[in-house]
Amino acid sequence: MDQAARMKGTPDRIRLCAGDACATIAPSEGGRLSSLVVGGHELLVTEGNDPYAGGMFPMVPYAGRIRRGELHFRGRTYHLPITMPPHSIHGTLTNVAWDVSARDPRSVRLTARLGPPWPFRGRVEQRFRIDPSTLSVELELDADEPMPAWMGWHPWFSRHVEGAEEDLELSVDPGTMLARDSEGIPTGKRERPKPRPWDDTFTDLSGPPRLRWPGLIRLTVESDCRWWVIYDEQPHGLCVEPQTAPPDAANWTPDDVLVEPGHPLRAAMTMRWEVESAR
Repeated sequence: MDQAARMKGTPDRIRLCAGDACATIAPSEGGRLSSLVVGGHELLVTEGNDPYAGGMFPMVPYAGRIRRGELHFRGRTYHLPITMPPHSIHGTLTNVAWDVSARDPRSVRLTARLGPPWPFRGRVEQRFRIDPSTLSVELELDADEPMPAWMGWHPWFSRHVEGAEEDLELSVDPGTMLARDSEGIPTGKRERPKPRPWDDTFTDLSGPPRLRWPGLIRLTVESDCRWWVIYDEQPHGLCVEPQTAPPDAANWTPDDVLVEPGHPLRAAMTMRWEVESAR
């Protein structure tokens, strides 16, 4: 895509299709993936108006919770909006309209600026591309000034897909889990994974998470992110979230999340699917 493809304004929906798969992007709703249909079957939770409870949205410039909205960086404390009391959660761009900088029938590039309520300036780019058996997404954060930043994606996969023989199955084998305190924030202490259900942070996975709607579709979530949050406590949806660092990372591993001008933070994710039967 070149400059001639640059789009003006912010469309409500952009539909990308390849083979029997279609992805719908909503730039005006936080640059989210609002729908993923494979073989006529919607794989994401699409009901409701809660921006944190459906589709797949980018979490940037931080992923997960920041304890009580207090961001500590280089001797200063910054206070962020409390978006899920008593904490700040999932970044500052979820309710912001992203600009469409380029698009074609199979791909789109979105951009957004960082600024208030985030106390640092920078630019974020998100790229989507669909092919007949994959959806690839990339994030890149370019800092105008040194800042703490970590990012990822928060997909809500639907447990109940019409035509599947049973509800959604998740196969994942993490080697390490982070302990949480009474406020639900990781402490940094590593432990062996506990039995499900989870609302927890993991690393050292033996392989990418695999989802299956029996008799219908198998889907693998691949990412270069080292950390994963898995949330499976809701009856209607299941979240498998790749991210570059754990929740609240700036407050306990600040050196790991420092982003400086000229050294962008990048992340990539691919959903790869295979249809088990044509129904």
